[in-house]
Amino acid sequence: MTRPARRAGYRLRVDLFAKRLGRAQLVGLDCLAAWAFVLVYLSEAGLTRAGWVLALAAPLAVRRRWPRTVFAATFAVACVLTWGGVVTGAFGAPAYAIYLVAVASKRRVRVDYVVMGVLIAVLFVSMFGVSAPVVRQADGAVMMGLAAVMCSYVIGLVVRERRAFAARDAERLAQQAVAEERLRIARELHDVVAHSVGLIAVKASVANHVIASRPQEARDALSVIEDASRDAMTEMRQLLGVLRSAEAPDLGPAPGLDGLAELAERARLGGVEVRLRVGDLGRVPPGVGLSVYRIVQEALTNVVKHAAPAASQVTVEDDGGCVRVEVLDDGPGRRSLPGTGTGHGLIGMRERVMMYGGTFEAGPGPRGFRVAAVLPYGGSP
Repeated sequence: MTRPARRAGYRLRVDLFAKRLGRAQLVGLDCLAAWAFVLVYLSEAGLTRAGWVLALAAPLAVRRRWPRTVFAATFAVACVLTWGGVVTGAFGAPAYAIYLVAVASKRRVRVDYVVMGVLIAVLFVSMFGVSAPVVRQADGAVMMGLAAVMCSYVIGLVVRERRAFAARDAERLAQQAVAEERLRIARELHDVVAHSVGLIAVKASVANHVIASRPQEARDALSVIEDASRDAMTEMRQLLGVLRSAEAPDLGPAPGLDGLAELAERARLGGVEVRLRVGDLGRVPPGVGLSVYRIVQEALTNVVKHAAPAASQVTVEDDGGCVRVEVLDDGPGRRSLPGTGTGHGLIGMRERVMMYGGTFEAGPGPRGFRVAAVLPYGGSP
C-alpha cells in the first residue's frame, strides 16, 4: 500500500471515530449488540430455550425507541432466567439497556434514586428473602448481575451530567462571545460618533459665530461638517451591517495606520495644530494598526473637544515588537482620568491596549495632557 493510500485509510478511521454517529448507525450498533447477546445466551441455554433468549436479548435492538420499556422487559426476563439457573449472565442485557435510560432521562434527580433503591431492594430480596436451593446457588450470579446493572446506570448518570455541563458551558461561551462582540461594536461606534460628532460640534459653533461677518469661513466649516457626517454614517453603516446580517456584509477596508494623516488633517480643521511623526510601521499587524488608529483618533477628539485651540504632538513608532503611541497637547482643558468620569473614551483606549497586554497612561503632561500607550505584537512582552 502506498503512503497516500495509508494516509487516506488513517483519515478514514479518524473521521469514523471522531464524528458523531447518526441515529441509523446507532440503531445498527444496537441490533449488532442484540445479535451478540443472543449468540452468547444460546451457547449457554441451548436451543430448547431459544424463546426465552430472544425475549431477553432481542428487545435491545429497539432500546432507543422505548428505553424504559426495553429495560423493564429485559430485567424481568433476566430475573427469571437467573433465578431459574438457565443463564448466569442474564443481567448483562438489562445493564446494556439501563445505560440509555439514565443518559436519555430528563426527569428530576430523585427518580434516579428511586431506580437505584428498587435495584438494591431486588438485590437484598434475592440474597435473603428467598430460601430455594436453586436461588441460593444463583446468589453470586444475581449479585454480580445487579452490580453490573447499577454500575451501568451510574455511568449513564455521569455521562448525562457531563453532557448537560458541556451544553451549559457551550451556551455560556456563546453568550460571552456575543457580549464581547457587542462591546467591541459599541466601542467602535463610540469612536466613530465621538470623533465625528465632536468635530461637527466644534465647526458648527464656529459657523454660528462667523456666519454674519465671515461667510467664507462659515461655508468652510459647513463643508467640514458635511464630510465628517458622511464619513461617520459610512462607518456606522458598516458596523451595524454586522448586526443586521448573519452573512458577511460588503464592508470597506477597516481604518488603519494609513489613515493617521487624515486624522491629523481633521483635527487641524477643528482648531488643533497637529505635528505628526510616524516611523516605519510596515511590520505592524492590521489588528494592532486598527487599535493604534482608534487610540490616536480618540486622543485627538479629546483635544478638539476639551483643549482647542491648541497644539498637539502625535508620535507613532515601531520599536521592533511593540508600537509606541504618544499624544501630547498644550491646551488648558481638563479631562477625566480613566474610571473617574462619565465618558468612555479613555476607558476604551485602555481596553484596547490591555487586549494586547500593553501599557497605557493618561494624565497631565509637560504643559497640557498626555496619552501614551505601548502595544506589543509578535509575542514580544
